[in-house]
Amino acid sequence: QVQLVESGGGLVQAGGSLRLSCAASGRTFSVYAMGWFRQTPGKEREFVAAIRWSRIGLYYADSVKGRFTISGDNAKNTVYLQMNSLKPEDTAVYYCAASRSTTYYTRNVDYGYWGQGTQVTVSS
Repeated sequence: QVQLVESGGGLVQAGGSLRLSCAASGRTFSVYAMGWFRQTPGKEREFVAAIRWSRIGLYYADSVKGRFTISGDNAKNTVYLQMNSLKPEDTAVYYCAASRSTTYYTRNVDYGYWGQGTQVTVSS
């Protein structure tokens, strides 16, 4: 099992920044990638960004490219999401996830472990 704990959510004005953190523990040796997803009421959880640990690869949703940056420290089993130029439509619960997949990293089904989520609210 892998346990994930997110932190860093909160309330920010449009144009502002937030940094989310996610710490993984447990059987982390089996984790090949970590990602961030977000969900708003009545909508499906959507992919935001992912980082693949081997042959470092970074993946972003089109809606956040150029504004969000994913980074991490594999040795510390920690991943970050730096969110800049935030918009009201970025308001959501953000989830950290861990994947054992060696191929795909942008789909919900690619991830077997999830955190509890952290609320991000962007006011206009």
